[in-house]
This record gives sequence, C-alpha cells and structure tokens, in this order.
Amino acid sequence: MSGAIEVYRNSVQTWECDQMGHMNVQFYLAKATTALNSLAVRLGLGPAFQRGQGARLLAEDHHIRFLREQHAGTPIAIAAGILDSSPEQLRVFAEMYNGASGEPAATFVANVGLFDSQTLEARALPQDALAAAEGFRVDLPRRAEPKGIEVTEPRAAPTLREAETLGLRRTFEGEVTPAMVDRHGYLNTGAYMGIVSDAYPNVFALTDGGQLEDNHGGAAVEYRFIYRARPRAGDVLTLRSAVKAVSEKTYSFCHWLFDAETGTAVATAEVVAVTLDLQARRAVPVPPAVRDALSSGLISGLSV
Repeated sequence: MSGAIEVYRNSVQTWECDQMGHMNVQFYLAKATTALNSLAVRLGLGPAFQRGQGARLLAEDHHIRFLREQHAGTPIAIAAGILDSSPEQLRVFAEMYNGASGEPAATFVANVGLFDSQTLEARALPQDALAAAEGFRVDLPRRAEPKGIEVTEPRAAPTLREAETLGLRRTFEGEVTPAMVDRHGYLNTGAYMGIVSDAYPNVFALTDGGQLEDNHGGAAVEYRFIYRARPRAGDVLTLRSAVKAVSEKTYSFCHWLFDAETGTAVATAEVVAVTLDLQARRAVPVPPAVRDALSSGLISGLSV
C-alpha cells in the first residue's frame, strides 16, 4: 500500500479474547480507533490541535472485513492511508496485520469527519490537513472490498417503535457505564461493537432450536456500522436484532441500537457470520437445525 503508514503496534491480550478463543471484534475496532488517532497526528490533527481547537476526528461509519483469527499473545500492527478527501470528510483505509508474519487480519474503511469535541457539531477540515492527506493516498485492495454486505447509502434512521412493529427482538438493554465512554464522555467506538457482540448469546437464545453444538461457535466475517448518535455515560440503550438472511455457509443479522428513553436511533449495523469449528479452527456449513431456526425468524428488507 504505497502511501500507507504504520499507525499502531501492540499485541493481543488474553482479556481481549472471548469464548471462541480469539480476539473479540470489539477490540479490533477499538484498536482501529486508536490507529485513527495516531493517523490524526500525521495530518496535524493530533492532541495539540484537538486541545487547542476543541475538535477531533470521529468515524461516521465503518465497513470491516475480518480475514484471520487473532489469538492471545499475537503481535499486531495497523497501517492506514487516505482513499479520498474533501473539506467535509476523509475516507480512511486501515489494515490490521500480524506484526511478525505480515499476514492481513482485518480491513477497515471509514468515512471520518472533524467534530467539535463537546457539541459534536461538524467542522471543516483544515487545508493543511487536506494537503497532508495527499501524502498518504492509497488504493482500496480487493481483500477490503464489500463481499456479503452491500455498502449503499444508509436508510433513514429507524425508530424504536418501527423496530417493535417489524418484530425485531430485544437482545441488549443497559446503561452506558463510565468504562464505555471516551475522554470527552461519549460512547467510544469500540463500545458500539461491544454491545452488539455481547448480545449474540441472546440472539441465538431467541431462536427455537438454533443453539450451536459445543464444538461449534460463531465468527463474524464482515460488518457495517452507521453511527447515528453519541450517547453519554448514564444513558440507557436498547438493542433490537433480527435475522436478515441465511444461506448454507453464512447468516446475517441487522442490529438497531436505540436510546431507550427517547426511542431515537443511536446506531445501525449489519453483520455476516459463519459457523466456526472450534477444534479445526475453520468455517463449516451452518448446521441444518440452526439454519432452519434462524430462517424461522427472518425479517426481509432490513438494512442499516
């Protein structure tokens, strides 16, 4: 990736791994967010700019491909570059890879804007930052292109009432805790993914006979997130989820996250997942009983 620059290097921690034995998706996104902050330094939008101008970069959406599992102790790094730029927005590409072998682990494409740190009002990107971005131009590699998700214009923000009318099921409800917010008091980007990821046992609990066998688990292979609001500590959020599609090898869900008090949308997400053989560590066909159970709860026409 000519123009890309390394903006993160660390390793996978044991506490970042879930019951599937690999790094949980929320930590992929948390590390990509840290990488964005490091890229901001190269663009002249780092901590000194942020403190002086009271503004910061925030992702407005994400398209993510998960390419390989990452396990505790694995060295990882992230390189990033700019796909496109305008005064209103940067389109940022980032790739996580094994820090020893160089094998790609995940790709991230995000539309990123500059926002007031307190009010979250959009600001124009400084000309100096746009000029600096030209030095980090990259092309999108094929491995990062959408595969099972159509990256189209987001739908109009749904409401909680709409979700309930359509039959999406409650899979999470809880308070935004101080541990889930960033230094400005807003829900951090990785926590959006954490809420959705932690809801999966409840997603499967709502299906009739759809539980995976002990030697099988689930693994996300592709995600799209639209961030529609930034909740603060103390806000109560509620997640509504439904099956969007089921095939022999994959299944997909739509998740709509709402402010429980106002019913307004906080985020919308779509995920494509596979069944993972936990011993062979490879994807296998969706078991027929699981496929039938998921299909019984399918709601057509859902989108982000």
